[in-house]
Amino acid sequence: EGTVEKVGWRLTTIRTFDKRPLYVPNQVFANISVQNPSRMSHRRIYEKVGIRYDDAKQLETVVSKVKTMLQNHPDLDTEQTLIVNFDAFGASSLDFFIYTFTKTTNWIEYHTVKQKVLVEIIKIIEGEGAEFAFPTSTVHLPELVNSGLAHNIEEPKP
Repeated sequence: EGTVEKVGWRLTTIRTFDKRPLYVPNQVFANISVQNPSRMSHRRIYEKVGIRYDDAKQLETVVSKVKTMLQNHPDLDTEQTLIVNFDAFGASSLDFFIYTFTKTTNWIEYHTVKQKVLVEIIKIIEGEGAEFAFPTSTVHLPELVNSGLAHNIEEPKP
């Protein structure tokens, strides 16, 4: 990855993002596919977000508010595909995803826009009294609790 600096008869010079020159024989380009980000029309934001199962009642409202926020965001191109939908029952979360496109193709501006969008999603989730999910495990010990053994466990003696 990098910026093409020179296309010669036999070699193409690419300046990598860490500023090293890379000399590629032109015959290599006949055997590979090349992506050209400078010709992009938009950059895509695609993120999955998980909220707790305890917040299932807020899920539809959160998804709706996130979609409205994206539709009204000045840095997003609402003429492009814009999707916000509940997507999956995760192992520890109810997952929804956002899929939208920025108006900018500039890498730095894109990340600024993406950060604004993600921060707004945080505010929406917290504003609805919901919380983000994280991997959890629940252990049920009904026999131990119901038998009263849980209260009779002695601590080891030194």
